[in-house]
Amino acid sequence: MDRRKAEAALEAILFAMGDAVELSKLAAAIEQDTETTKKLLQHMADCYREEERGIELTEIDGAWQLCTKKEYYEYLIRLAKQPKKIVLSDVVMETLSIVAYKQPVTRLEIEKIRGVKSDHAVNRLVEYNLIREMGRLDAPGRPILFGTTEEFLRHFGLHSLEDLPEIDTVQMEDFKAEAEEEVETKVEV
Repeated sequence: MDRRKAEAALEAILFAMGDAVELSKLAAAIEQDTETTKKLLQHMADCYREEERGIELTEIDGAWQLCTKKEYYEYLIRLAKQPKKIVLSDVVMETLSIVAYKQPVTRLEIEKIRGVKSDHAVNRLVEYNLIREMGRLDAPGRPILFGTTEEFLRHFGLHSLEDLPEIDTVQMEDFKAEAEEEVETKVEV
């Protein structure tokens, strides 16, 4: 299969699938090795960018997806009305941060870190498809383990979890000290 035909096949697959497709599955579909397929996809992504197209080809955690370029959202919104906008409260963001950095993590571990019940925040994140069940912990009660989704990566513009910002250890120690002071103050009252 020549380059143009292979790229056309990849484009057709990605358009029809809608979601991100793993590189290995794309390679198998066009009967090429993963290295060749990745080069084809990268070439396609470069062409979309250079030609100032309304779509872009994005790599998300080893999978590829056709997406609308951000600068053209306003036109899409005019046609599709207002898409459901996800509003993340501080509580939900705090819970999402814990899941992102500690995954896989149980609800009990989240609550231990936050110091309060987190049922609502976890349920909201599952509803928004930002976290998902990743299995169960091999412990009494077999609690559910949670982790982030592809939608989480897309929503925050990340290619993989390795793109998450580094946690400043000095700042973490300050937060820990503040939390301990707060707990001591509540006990004294």
